[in-house]
Amino acid sequence: MPSITSSDQVRLEYSESGDPAGRPVVLIAGFMAAATSWMFQTAPLANAGYRVIAFDARGQGKSEKPGHGYRMARRGKDLGDLLEALDLRDAVLVGQSMGASSIWSYLGLFDASRVSGIVSIDQTPRMLNDDDWKQGFYGYTRETLGSRFEHGVPDTGVGTPMMKRGMRLVRLVRAVKIRPGSAKPVPLDRNEIALLNDHALQDWRDVIARLTVPALFVAGAESEFWPAAHAEASAALNPLATSAVVANAGHATNIEQHHEFNRVLLGFVAGL
Repeated sequence: MPSITSSDQVRLEYSESGDPAGRPVVLIAGFMAAATSWMFQTAPLANAGYRVIAFDARGQGKSEKPGHGYRMARRGKDLGDLLEALDLRDAVLVGQSMGASSIWSYLGLFDASRVSGIVSIDQTPRMLNDDDWKQGFYGYTRETLGSRFEHGVPDTGVGTPMMKRGMRLVRLVRAVKIRPGSAKPVPLDRNEIALLNDHALQDWRDVIARLTVPALFVAGAESEFWPAAHAEASAALNPLATSAVVANAGHATNIEQHHEFNRVLLGFVAGL
């Protein structure tokens, strides 16, 4: 895979396909996921004439795993380093889960002059629930602030159980290499725990409210992590934003129901 070097000298790898002269579509995977998790999107986007770039964040996939920089501000800067190194312009940024938050982090640091549109896939802009925001991570409140993500991503008990997802599970196994039936999740290291907790504390609503380019918020109707209503609530923050809910899909919406998701994605990008 080709790579760039971040401003703090970390090797960040990416894959590229499609038309080199086409509009860039940058795919940013979620927490611990690799660029290969976009296997159901890269070919449809490339076949539609786009320049498709799938990005491995630091510590993920084939990118370097340094001992520093595991916070959302750095993920935003890393994305900016990629856009600048490849001199991408008029780019559509597509982020799944924490990948979407990486986009908000980037736009909180820099302007949108290189960006023409944004797609957020099943990521609430605020994970903490309170009287002002009810669309956060299930069970994450001020009372559980220090403990909810102490050991990783907890099982919320919401959504279709993994082993009952049929072909949805098969696609997840192929795309993100999960191990169905594993007794315990893969333990996280201290850097991953630090990143997860930093992510959980963020509130991106002010960034979304100031967007100057169109944005699409997509939710999985059966998301394990937060109510699907987060997509509509997020879109309500900015008149340039719209939302969609994909039926029979969990958090990995673009994998579990890739045909419907791709229809929504391609329609949005074509309309920019």
